[in-house]
Amino acid sequence: MAKRVYQVWKGSNKFLFGGRLIFGPDAKSLVVTLLLILVPVILFCTLVARKLIDEIPDGGFAILVVTIVFTIYVLVLLLCTSARDPGIIPRNSHPPEEEFCYESSASAEAGGRQTPSLQFPRTKEVTVNGYPVRVKYCDTCMLYRPPRCSHCSICNNCVERFDHHCPWVGQCIGMRNYRYFFLFVSSSTILCIFVFAMSALHIKFIFDDKGTVWKAMRESPISVVLMAYCFISLWFVGGLSGFHLYLIGTNQTTYENFRYRADNRMNAYDLGCLKNFLEVFCTKIKPSRNDFHAYVREDPPRPPPPRMVPTVEEEEADDNGGDRRAKVEDDLEIGDDILKISQRRNFEVEEIRSRGSESLPRNSSEVELGLSSDPQQLAGIRSETRHSSWGRRSGNLEISPEVLAGNLMVTENRNHNTRKEEHQ
Repeated sequence: MAKRVYQVWKGSNKFLFGGRLIFGPDAKSLVVTLLLILVPVILFCTLVARKLIDEIPDGGFAILVVTIVFTIYVLVLLLCTSARDPGIIPRNSHPPEEEFCYESSASAEAGGRQTPSLQFPRTKEVTVNGYPVRVKYCDTCMLYRPPRCSHCSICNNCVERFDHHCPWVGQCIGMRNYRYFFLFVSSSTILCIFVFAMSALHIKFIFDDKGTVWKAMRESPISVVLMAYCFISLWFVGGLSGFHLYLIGTNQTTYENFRYRADNRMNAYDLGCLKNFLEVFCTKIKPSRNDFHAYVREDPPRPPPPRMVPTVEEEEADDNGGDRRAKVEDDLEIGDDILKISQRRNFEVEEIRSRGSESLPRNSSEVELGLSSDPQQLAGIRSETRHSSWGRRSGNLEISPEVLAGNLMVTENRNHNTRKEEHQ
């Protein structure tokens, strides 16, 4: 049965509803964030806003409605931030072949054979708004990262316009969810200010009745707790909102600000304060490059790698060093066989000469044997006998035709002499 993309996903993400929602590996921290938002709001609505309805007949109920609606809005932004594809770039199944260059590397001292090795540049330069920008190759995703892209070590994915990995939302913050992240942080800041202000208003109404602040605080301790909680939270979410306002105005990411702040390099992405804000809040968000709910498509078969033509040195290495041991053993066996043949031939020649010297003159026996009186020719025949294995290439024995003819003539002369002895 065919599997879906989210079932074979190589990243560290977690999926819900058949891959329709994607979270980071630390999605459990999202529960803590929900509790930090819901618990104070529930306490405020039940213990503070309900009393404000009685104290403010015309607008008390509106305070309760605004609190509930704004809290739902914050939770929706949190869901859009944490359950959305932040801009993950699909990883390749093999390195980019168009970037390969083949280089030979071998150790001549070790007598090894030269083999081709695949090499490609680790960085490339691209032009962004007229400025050269260097992009790096990702070994995990096997691709060249686009500008402003970085590999998140927690999610194990390359993310476009990577800002940071936020543990409070359990997700990377990138090109496709940065807008929702900023709205979530800034809305949480406003919610903190609103709850703090309404709790202080409730203390003020009690103070008007009781006459002292201490009595007012004893009358509504939950208002004091909510004010302290919102004050502390405001330093966190408020400071984060101000920092990201600065990053948006200068068109930077958190990653770029912390990494390149000391370099004083030119920002190739800065379009001006107004255009930078318009780029973040008014441009259309690009669709996701991944369809996690879709079925996995089989990759087309890759073409075979280019065949490297062996050089002359490689062929010589194969002939001399590749099968050296087996060839030496074969040559020794062939040498033993030829030595036996040569010894047998010399024995037969001596036997015929000894027999022929008794009945025939020396010169006539040499003529009948068919042996030339020329010592060079005789040496040539012996040489051919000894070195007949020089022409061997694949284990077949090749003996010179002259040697075969000489052996045939010796055999015929021996039979002829035997017949003469029988007649005599």
